[in-house]
This record gives sequence, C-alpha cells and structure tokens, in this order.
Amino acid sequence: MTTRLFHISDVHFGVEDCASLDAVARAVHEEKPDALVCTGDLTQRATHEQYAQAAHWFRSLGVPIWLDVGNHDMPYKNLIERFTDPYRRYNALRKAVAVDSFETDDVVLVPLKSTVRIQPRFPWSDGFVTRKALAATSRALEALKGDDRHIVVTTHHPLLGPKGEGKNPTIGGDEAFETLGYAGAQAVISGHIHKPLDEMREAGGARMRMLGAGTISSRLRHGAGPSYRALTFIKGEPIRSELRELGAG
Repeated sequence: MTTRLFHISDVHFGVEDCASLDAVARAVHEEKPDALVCTGDLTQRATHEQYAQAAHWFRSLGVPIWLDVGNHDMPYKNLIERFTDPYRRYNALRKAVAVDSFETDDVVLVPLKSTVRIQPRFPWSDGFVTRKALAATSRALEALKGDDRHIVVTTHHPLLGPKGEGKNPTIGGDEAFETLGYAGAQAVISGHIHKPLDEMREAGGARMRMLGAGTISSRLRHGAGPSYRALTFIKGEPIRSELRELGAG
C-alpha cells in the first residue's frame, strides 16, 4: 500500500497568502491525499477571527487534518488567557477540524509539543521542548516499539539548528532529537523557519531525517517563496518527499 500526505506549515491566517492557500486546496481536491498535516502557526495573532478563518479553510478540504500548535497560536494581546489557558483557542479548532490520531499500514504520526507560554529568554518565538512534552512523545514511541512502519514525529520547531551555526535555537531540541531517534522515530517534520528543509542529521549517536515545509503565508524569509511538501510513505522503502514551490501571492 501507499500513503500520501501533504505537509504545510505557517499558514498565519491574518497575513495568509490567498493564492498559495487556493493552490494547496486545489491540489488536495484533485489528488486526495490521505491527510493534510499542518505543523503550527495556523494564525498570526491567535484572534477569534483568525481561528474562524482557519476552521473554514481546513473544513473545506475534505480530507483528515493533523494539526500541531505553533508559537503564534497562543494569544498575544490577552495575557491573562495566555498565562492561564494558552491553548484554549487552538484546542477548540483542533477539536472542530482535526483528527486525534493518524496511522495507516505505512506510517504512524506522533506529536511533540515544542511551544510554551513563557520562556526564560526573549523573544518567545523559538522552540522549547519541556521534559513533560518529551516524556509524552517518548511514551507514544515506546508503545510502537518493534513496529515496522514509518514512525514520524510532527512538531512546530526544528529540533536541531542549521548545520554549522552553533547554538541550537530550540531549547531541549538536542535532547529531544537524541531521545526520539533512539526510541524509534525515523523522521521529524516541522515548520517555523519559513524555509524548506530536507536533511539527514545526527546528534548524540541518533540519526533521523528532518523534513520541513516552507510557509504558505505572506511572511516570506530567507529568500524562500511559499511552498509545501507531498510526502509518500511505503512500508520498507525510504520516505519520498516532493517540494512544491508556489508563486508569491
């Protein structure tokens, strides 16, 4: 059998790229992937209006939706809510449009939360993998021990920084990469940097493939245009990844 996933990230409803959203939607309707994965930053400022836009778009696709939370998906202006219930709006969207689990004969998706409401640094945009979050993902991987399907961790922030650039911007990322690699994960798919990523990386003796989708918002960086990935999984074969670059909206 074959499993096809579309991977998007950093939609940033509020500053979304309508042309790119339309292109992804057309591809979903024409090709009917088994699921669409969005690795966070669904909104720009986590407003109720932006979440409503996201809900409408995801519902329109007609395929299973897998969501991860990003640093932009917690309230920016309502600090009381950010500190007391930061994921309330995100969780409401997830309950309305997304699946709680996804697995086929070829692949299993396992989430890792890389966001926190507050960090011991500023700004708070980069990743922070807590021991609690890592333990939850590790338990899920332990339950899959010996499974011969592709085991893929999904998260918002890349777990390792760019090669040769020193300090990892994701706090706890090195430990997470090593732990999850040894626990059986074969790949990590992420977003955040608004730049496509496809690298085999090693850390602490663990080896995993890091796959990242670019943004499909108007917030372009690093000279990269909007893009997403089409991922093909066949048990026993390498993951196939097709980067689909879109014209700027």
